[in-house]
Amino acid sequence: MENRIAVEGFLNKLSKTGKLVIVEGVKDKKALQSFGVKNICCLNDRPLYKMIESVASANKEVIILTDLDREGRKLYGKLRTQLQFLGVEVDNYFREFLFRNTRIRQVEGLAGLCPANPRLAVVAESPVLMDFEDG
Repeated sequence: MENRIAVEGFLNKLSKTGKLVIVEGVKDKKALQSFGVKNICCLNDRPLYKMIESVASANKEVIILTDLDREGRKLYGKLRTQLQFLGVEVDNYFREFLFRNTRIRQVEGLAGLCPANPRLAVVAESPVLMDFEDG
């Protein structure tokens, strides 16, 4: 139960950050939207270099939530390096929380936690104690 509360707190905080969240695909975007996250950029919309330039010109800080598979990790590295080079700060808190404290390895897996369709099986078994204060 503590894990469920921690994940819900994580998703609530993510939906309130206002920071741009970069995801790989439409399913990832829809999963985050189901929790009220609104400021989402989907990578498959345009070439990577154009997206990076566009993001850097309009944002000082972003959250990158690519999958934890080989391709997702590679993509995360490219995005992080290029965005930081252009002066954009990358907030790793949400990525680290998600992949350290749940069994979810693909962002679209968050859809299974949607309040309309809760599945506790995707949450890690060990208790998670996280501080969700803003700041």
